Amino acid sequence: MSSLHELTRPRRLAPGDQVAVVATSGPVLRERLDRGVATLRSWGLEVVVGRHALDAVRHLAGTDEHRARDLEDAWCDPRTRAVVGARGGSGAARLVDLLDWPAMRAAGPRILVGFSDLTVLHAAVAERLGLVGLMGPMAATEVFAGDEPDPASVDALRTALFEPEAAQDLAEGTLRTEVDGAARGVLVGGTVALLAQCVGTPEHRPATGGIAVLEDVAEPAYRVDGMLTQLLRAGWFDGVAGVVLGTWERCGPDAVDVVVERLRPLGVPVASGLAFGHGRPQLTVPLGVEAVLDATAGSLLLDRPALR
Repeated sequence: MSSLHELTRPRRLAPGDQVAVVATSGPVLRERLDRGVATLRSWGLEVVVGRHALDAVRHLAGTDEHRARDLEDAWCDPRTRAVVGARGGSGAARLVDLLDWPAMRAAGPRILVGFSDLTVLHAAVAERLGLVGLMGPMAATEVFAGDEPDPASVDALRTALFEPEAAQDLAEGTLRTEVDGAARGVLVGGTVALLAQCVGTPEHRPATGGIAVLEDVAEPAYRVDGMLTQLLRAGWFDGVAGVVLGTWERCGPDAVDVVVERLRPLGVPVASGLAFGHGRPQLTVPLGVEAVLDATAGSLLLDRPALR
């Protein structure tokens, strides 16, 4: 089984660039979308919003076909430099087989920004387009555009997009040691529930040689246990070099203990406490970039900026 390798780094953003906000998953609140778009525009960006961003069909932001077309149209627009998810929820996996991946590849590198349900799209973009993506706040989420946005999360995303060399220290002595040791590898992972959904699909990319960054939200410990067991049995962790645990919001006080118990037998360094996932503050973490984990010292550092 071959090890993960670094992916192609899209160009960083600059004032005047166009970014697209698309709703790939759950229904979007208009007031949050408006606030998020205003913040992006305050950074000097031109912002376009998907035609169907405010649609709602049951638990989804419109039909699968409309959500897929918004994403594909945004990606293939020659002016687009980044595609930012509106929010998570569910439904992104339903889009993967509706997208024209050859056309998206021909459009050239774009930055995909999002987390949670967009874990599946990050996996698909990595597998099918070979691109680095950013797991970070989305335009219509509470942390970015709620009644009280988190300034640290908003600024971290701006820095990652515009000044990526200033966002290479993901954790400098702040992680908790769960299993001693150090490792080097390409960052891979996301929300555990969505990684488990990828099992058996083309987006099931084992973490061989990589550093897995993992988080989840509102999952009781027994379900976290089950999803990790599924990933272990499916070979996702085969040959992983190290593991970093993010936030486990509303997963119960013993969630991290369960994760460490399931992953300790891998015999690789494990650290916890990365501000990555559904918590506040929410760090922007790139996938597809090589990093160095020192679980003993509590550090996670990118080898080079995630965007060129």
